[in-house]
Amino acid sequence: MANAKNKKGTQETRPWPMNKIRNFGIMAHIDAGKTTTTERILYYTGRLHRMGEVHDGAATTDWMEQEKERGITITSASITTEWDGHRLSLIDTPGHVDFTAEVERALRVLDGAVALFCAVGGVEPQSETVWRQADKYRVPRIAYINKMDRVGADFFRTIDMIRDRFGITPIPLQIPMGQGELFNGLIDLIKMKAVWYHEDSLGLHFEEGDVPQDLMEEATRWREKMLEAISDYDDKLMEMFLEGEEIPEAPLRAAIRKATLDLEITPVMCGSSYKNKGVQRLLDAIVHYLPSPDDRGSIEGIHPHTEKEEIRKQEDDEPVSALAFKIMTDPYVGRLTYIRVYSGTLRQGDAVLNVRTGKKERVGRILEMFANKREEREAVFAGGIVALVGMKDVRTGDSLCDPSHPVALEALTFPTPVITRAIEPKTKADQDHLVNSLLKLAEEDPTFVVAYDEESGQTHISGMGELHLEILIDRLLREFQVQANVGNPQVAYREGLSKASRGEGRFVRQSGGKGQFGHAIVELEPVEEGGFVFEDKIVGGSIPREYINSVKQGIQDAMGSGVLAGYQVMNAKVALVDGSFHAVDSNEMAFRIAGSMAFKDAANKAGAYIAEPIMAVEVVTPEEYVGDVVGDLNGRRAKIVGITPRSDAQVIKAEAPLSGMFGYATSLRSMTQGRALFTMEFNHYQRTPQSVQEEVVKKVRGY
Repeated sequence: MANAKNKKGTQETRPWPMNKIRNFGIMAHIDAGKTTTTERILYYTGRLHRMGEVHDGAATTDWMEQEKERGITITSASITTEWDGHRLSLIDTPGHVDFTAEVERALRVLDGAVALFCAVGGVEPQSETVWRQADKYRVPRIAYINKMDRVGADFFRTIDMIRDRFGITPIPLQIPMGQGELFNGLIDLIKMKAVWYHEDSLGLHFEEGDVPQDLMEEATRWREKMLEAISDYDDKLMEMFLEGEEIPEAPLRAAIRKATLDLEITPVMCGSSYKNKGVQRLLDAIVHYLPSPDDRGSIEGIHPHTEKEEIRKQEDDEPVSALAFKIMTDPYVGRLTYIRVYSGTLRQGDAVLNVRTGKKERVGRILEMFANKREEREAVFAGGIVALVGMKDVRTGDSLCDPSHPVALEALTFPTPVITRAIEPKTKADQDHLVNSLLKLAEEDPTFVVAYDEESGQTHISGMGELHLEILIDRLLREFQVQANVGNPQVAYREGLSKASRGEGRFVRQSGGKGQFGHAIVELEPVEEGGFVFEDKIVGGSIPREYINSVKQGIQDAMGSGVLAGYQVMNAKVALVDGSFHAVDSNEMAFRIAGSMAFKDAANKAGAYIAEPIMAVEVVTPEEYVGDVVGDLNGRRAKIVGITPRSDAQVIKAEAPLSGMFGYATSLRSMTQGRALFTMEFNHYQRTPQSVQEEVVKKVRGY
């Protein structure tokens, strides 16, 4: 167990053994009950003495004004608490697709996750998105089917949906006693006991008893299914199961844990967080089945100079390695950098190397966060999640490490913004304040992009959707007190290329004395995906090696504004094939300009076209409005992908261009008397029809 000297010179020991730590997140579709479940967890673990409700704007983790007003989670909140001798570090993530970056960065640093599903809605669109994100980082997870008390709740249908949509093996460890209004408890299939909750104690007190006779047959059938599935992963259990022996609780839990950590099964729990039923059993499952940092093993990275693989064990006496996964501005302590420490022990006052910048930074204060409250710590050990004060030039995704043992950990990747609005200060005096405030928000949120358009003199802000930008603009006005005028939402179009071409850029400037000379020839071709690919095909030294990177930078500059309407060019492979230089007049800037000119020359010959963002739209509507909703979507150039029935509604799936979906929430509300819901997320870019392209180009060029 590692020690760390604190300010008083005494040794500070690791407060929790590694195997007693659970770093996990709660993820789900919007309105599945994540924040309500988090609130119950805090109450039952003793961190809260009174539960706050989302609809009252009193939930602990929804502390931002915008979250309280809208009843949604916008920013992931980090909480630390305790249960059954274990340290739980929990992150409550947003469900709305516009804030998907919050889920992405949380899953990157967490060891496990609880996937929440609504027992009525089942697997909804954002459920699929967050599940894919968890697959990407190979995060073991538990499924919790919430809202069992709602009319239309169906536990077994939701399990079928989980199996079908995700292609996994969901294993119920409990089944409900009754569904909807009749839901009054659950049957624990491991103990084969019924559990009833005392509603007057807010679920704090419950009693276990024998399984009711009328449910014994069903409970036995589901226990058999559970044992059969689990015994596949444990030979000894298989033997006991086949011989009909009674299987003890401890080895059964151990087998479930192993299969969960290997991503072979997903244990399924059920309950009603709002009605205070099932949350303690969920906490038990988190402790029993989700991984500790120990279980996740060593972390892999790359040495920033040699590019050789580096391995760090998640141990306190290893060299420090950590990942910054979130930046926040706190009104009281200033800039907070949230980090996950993978190896080593980090103390106040230590110097760490930021691999991206190559500079050292000194750790100021170390804070353990409780939503927007904080507790100071002298040190943080391997497996810890904390916030640091005093980090000046750290961005989301930066690796921080021991300066004498550098390692670059796998960085985070985020989706491209699809919606843009122009913003300008109301007075000249507000200009600097606006720019500084926008940059602070962009530091916090990697999917929020700020750009200055030199031609129009406007500042453009881009994000993941209307709600995303609306929240950020609201924060500008409230938190930063910036007075600004904001334009209407605009689509973030892209420019694509139809065919391969060749281009030349020759930059010559002679103005007495030393001149400038750069000459580059490039070959350009479209690629399916992957953004920008650069290939150096120079042979015989026609361009010196020191200028190759300058040509590449010039090409990237030119890709930022295409030849048709000035939009960013997507998915292009550029090969630098030839050029020439002048022994005296050539320099890096001349070749950067030549690279830009060569790309534009080639792009003009490559059949450029405008591409628009296509959104995956899912509308859940009562049956009587299906015709109206489909007709309206068709009028927005949407393609209907499918219509599937649900117990209480119809689900319409469509792909629609973003340009036709502005203001859709209001339109759908009035069309269905407020009874329909929809979700929309970016799917892909697609070439626009010629008529739309002409319109976009005319608008940009101003004729």
